[in-house]
Amino acid sequence: MSNLAGKAYAMNVVTPMPRWHWWVKSLIFITVRAIPSLMDGLRGLSFIHFARWVVLRSDQWPDLGQPRPRRLHFNYTLFCSNFNGTWDQYIDAFSDAIPVMLDLAWFGDFDYPHSIPLEKFRRYIHHNQINTDYYYNATPGASEREVKAALRVWREVRALEAAHATAPPEAFARLYADALCRVQNDLGAQGMAPVASLDTLAAARIRQPQIEAHTGAGQKAADRA
Repeated sequence: MSNLAGKAYAMNVVTPMPRWHWWVKSLIFITVRAIPSLMDGLRGLSFIHFARWVVLRSDQWPDLGQPRPRRLHFNYTLFCSNFNGTWDQYIDAFSDAIPVMLDLAWFGDFDYPHSIPLEKFRRYIHHNQINTDYYYNATPGASEREVKAALRVWREVRALEAAHATAPPEAFARLYADALCRVQNDLGAQGMAPVASLDTLAAARIRQPQIEAHTGAGQKAADRA
């Protein structure tokens, strides 16, 4: 699947809203940036690389070299995120962690059902999600936690390297043992992520033909336009 690169998943969701509503959404996003504590629930989800919402006005889309840029009927909310784990795990955790902030982020977008109940929110995200055509990941075999663990190990190794030049053998042995104790839980092996559950895997296999059919229908409509 194009949305996957090793252990990471790229999500892109585009949702329409009325033209006049862009200033309300912009004010919400400015407020959230000014008060970062509003997103504390999101920061606690360590499997998320990042999440970002952007307002795209109808006259801000690229014209692709056309002599007369086409003005769209609506403004749009663009949501981009990278995360580790499955699609279902991500949506469930998102809804549990920051339900109010999700409702503000998609406030006023057409047909937004709110983040609770969860099933309606899932269907909304799935319907408006755009598959990623190209997704590069520099560390496909490592999750965000594993990258942070590797950085901790790297810092300890650099400290041992500096100490090795001056410390006597007995002192260096103690430093090495102490460093090993500090990073012993960070020495895991990287690789492909295991299947979260057989039910999740089965659901993904059932959903894939629907995604491909929806994408094909959208491409045919774009070709006709």
